[in-house]
Order: sequence, then structure tokens, then C-alpha cells
Amino acid sequence: MKGFFYPRTAGGASSLIPSPPWYYSGDLLTVEYRTDPARVAELLPAPLELAPEDPGAVAIIWADWQSCSSSRAELLDPVRSQYKEAFVVVRCSFEGQVFSRCVYIWVDKDFAIARGLHQGYPKKLGSMWQTRPHPFGQAAPQIAAGGMFGATLAAADRRIAEAVLTLRAPSDSNGFVNGHPMAHHRFYPGIERGAPDAYAELIRSGAASFDGGQAWAGDVELRLFESPTEELSRLTVDEVIGGYYRQVGVVWDGGSTLAHLAKEDG
Repeated sequence: MKGFFYPRTAGGASSLIPSPPWYYSGDLLTVEYRTDPARVAELLPAPLELAPEDPGAVAIIWADWQSCSSSRAELLDPVRSQYKEAFVVVRCSFEGQVFSRCVYIWVDKDFAIARGLHQGYPKKLGSMWQTRPHPFGQAAPQIAAGGMFGATLAAADRRIAEAVLTLRAPSDSNGFVNGHPMAHHRFYPGIERGAPDAYAELIRSGAASFDGGQAWAGDVELRLFESPTEELSRLTVDEVIGGYYRQVGVVWDGGSTLAHLAKEDG
């Protein structure tokens, strides 16, 4: 049977995702803010702990992606390469090192969910939209001072976040919350009713290579909304840190195991 992921078949062409490396080019709209550190701690399973500095810092990132495998065949069949996502990142500590961690994430394509299962991202289906820049500004902002960008996130037919960013000036970075290697849990529930996880590990991953255009900082407004199926609003916006926009290119080519977890810790 051939194929990197489900479904594996005799030919292998039906697999949801090809084997790594995976290549990404995209536009990122980032909003950073502070919330109650206790709400962040709720989302850090053992053996992770709060980051020692600024433990309540949160980033919500909207991303408009084009992605492909080494064959680059997806780029000529755009339905297989283009997708959008919005994800929520906090920072944490493991054995004295600070990591970033994605605690919520929504995407709009099945292949992105499959990649998340492999990488430890807790991906769900959602509806994400963000204003796209263009060098000809009749119906689009430019990545320049005064450019205004909107972003929305909905899940299960309910809007759960929205932001408006007005660019002000070039920035040295597009924030600090998502600036570390990722620490994620990968787990698979046991098949018997009431059984513990059959498999659980804490993994480290990050970009094998990264290219980034000029980052821009700006003034940003962020609103979160309650939903019966989502808990993002528990990470209340107590203080806005800043908003950022940046175009990036990323290569992902695997991670490493930080810890094999006991079944009751998964």
C-alpha cells in the first residue's frame, strides 16, 4: 500500500497529503495581545508550563497560503494548493526552553487538516477571510503606511473573531509570540470505550527554512465572540500589544520527539 497518509492505496495517488518537505508562500496578518495567564495555563497539558516572561501573551494569525510538495504539481492545479487558515498561538516552557504552541486553528481544506494531524496542530474546519494587498490599489490596500486590512474568522456558521489593521510603519518583526520552535502534542485515542490514549508524544517542529518580506506594524482592533462550539473567547483581550503584516515563504520538513508520554498524560 502506498501513500504518506490516509487513504493508502495500491497506487498512492489518493493520499490526502504527499510526503514532506512541504512548501508554503503566504500573507500573514498577526494580532498580539495579553490575556489572563491562567487562561493560557488551561491550554498547556503536562509536561508544559507557562512561559517565564509575559505568560499571558497571545497571537491570532490569519494566513492566506499557497502550498505544494517537491513536485510542485499542486501549483498548476490551484484547488490543491490554495487555502486559508486562522490560528491562535501562546508561549510555553519545557525543560527550561521557551516554545510557541498553537492552541486553536481553523482551516478551509481537508489536506490542511491532514497535515495538522501529522504536525500536532489541532486543526478544525472554519471560514477565514482577509483583505488581500495588490500593487494597483483601486480595490485593494498596499503594504505601505495607511494600508487597511480586515480579517474575519467563523466556525460552525458563527463568527468568533474579527480584526482591522491599519499599517503605520516598517517593523523589525511581525511579533514575538510565534517566534519560537513549536511544542505540540500528537495523540491517538484508544479504541476501547474509556481507554486512555493509545499513543501520545510531545514533539518539536518548526521551519526548515524561512524567507520573509518587510514586516509592517500598525494599529489594530480585535474582537472575539462567544460560540457554543468554540472556546476562543475565554482568551479575553485584556491589552492589545500590536498588529503586523508580512509576506513569508516557509519550508517544513519534519520535527523531533521531545518526550514519549505515559498514556494517562496524553
